[in-house]
Amino acid sequence: MDKRKGNGGHSTKPKKANDKRLNPAKQLLERYISEEFSYDKANKLFTKLYQDGMNGDVKSATLFLSYTLGKPKETKDITVEVSKNFPDWLDE
Repeated sequence: MDKRKGNGGHSTKPKKANDKRLNPAKQLLERYISEEFSYDKANKLFTKLYQDGMNGDVKSATLFLSYTLGKPKETKDITVEVSKNFPDWLDE
């Protein structure tokens, strides 16, 4: 028995026969991709993305750049307001 709190002592992992995460269509697609994948095809795909991006297709350019350079990090603007009662010893 599973001794984690709040689950009634039963395992939360489904049995393979009833597991909805094992989608047969997903398995078929993964098998097709693994059989049909080649680096030459991937190179042609990236070349096509690059060419379309250079010809003005913004989505192709965005996709190409996100895979080659990575997505930009999230930035946050932080502002701090200091009251007049702020201790003077922190300015030293």
